[in-house]
Amino acid sequence: MKFSDYLKNRFVNIIIYLFLIIITFLLLAAFKVNQSLIFVLISLLIVFIIINFLYDYFRKKNFYDTLTYNIKNLNKKYLISEMIKKPNFIEGQILYDVLYDTTKSMNEHINEYKFSLENFKEYIELWIHEVKTPLAGGLLMLHNNSKSDKKMMEILNKINGYVEQVLYYARSENPEKDFIIKKVNLNSIVKKVVSNNKENFINKKISVKLEDLDVSIYSDPKWLEFIINQIIQNSLKYSKNNDESYVKIYSETKDDIISLIIEDNGIGIDNSDLPRIFDKSFTGKNGHNIDHSTGMGLYICKKLCDKLGTKIEAMSTLNEFTKLIITFKVNNFYDVI
Repeated sequence: MKFSDYLKNRFVNIIIYLFLIIITFLLLAAFKVNQSLIFVLISLLIVFIIINFLYDYFRKKNFYDTLTYNIKNLNKKYLISEMIKKPNFIEGQILYDVLYDTTKSMNEHINEYKFSLENFKEYIELWIHEVKTPLAGGLLMLHNNSKSDKKMMEILNKINGYVEQVLYYARSENPEKDFIIKKVNLNSIVKKVVSNNKENFINKKISVKLEDLDVSIYSDPKWLEFIINQIIQNSLKYSKNNDESYVKIYSETKDDIISLIIEDNGIGIDNSDLPRIFDKSFTGKNGHNIDHSTGMGLYICKKLCDKLGTKIEAMSTLNEFTKLIITFKVNNFYDVI
């Protein structure tokens, strides 16, 4: 910091001090104070003002010179607050506090992205592990020239499901680049998802019941299809495999809320597991006993619903039923995150 720039910045203060010197001189002269004493007093006042300016200049110069030097030489400039000491003048303290809060906020932001990246890497590893199993099964069937077309279709559907999970998990990190909220009909969305899973319903002999779905809501159709598809696949996976098995999909409207309910009479969920089914990588007793799973399907559904401003919840009784309920607001456009 140049001394000339400092003086320009303190121009008003200099004018005030000059005015103070002149007033002091005139008052002393008016009271007929000895001229030698006037000279001494005025000189002392001038010296005091000069010392005050110099002290203020050098302490600020030291701080700002250090600040500008470090900011020029730092690769990670958001760490600047860690490279300077807190000054002893109020303007510098305010600047230091602002820099400290900015650095803290940036570090928290970086840590969030690091955590998100670690989660994504962890999920990719789980996904790779999962996709290897159906691929190995499919390759073995082809090697043996098996004619089990239904089994092959089931394997390919599993692979497709895992690929979809990765796709939507990745999209959920930056949703504003992908989703489009518009008016959609639940009946058309649900029928499309059911049609995509018709082979599995037929193979497992599970009936489908669709009721009261001719209602419109606001959502992203692609994301909603994925969410419904994940829930239906869970119903298929954890069914009882008997002639009485069913999946029932219907809606209920109350006030300004529309609820989409996907119900099955499968093996249900243990009470101890129910509060955690939307947690990341949680598989619970069903995941261990029936079919190994990444535990990511419902976690991604919950994440997507949160981004869309919708609510998803579960109800279940072990060995009796499971209900997944997605609620949509009718009159209010979603508070999209």
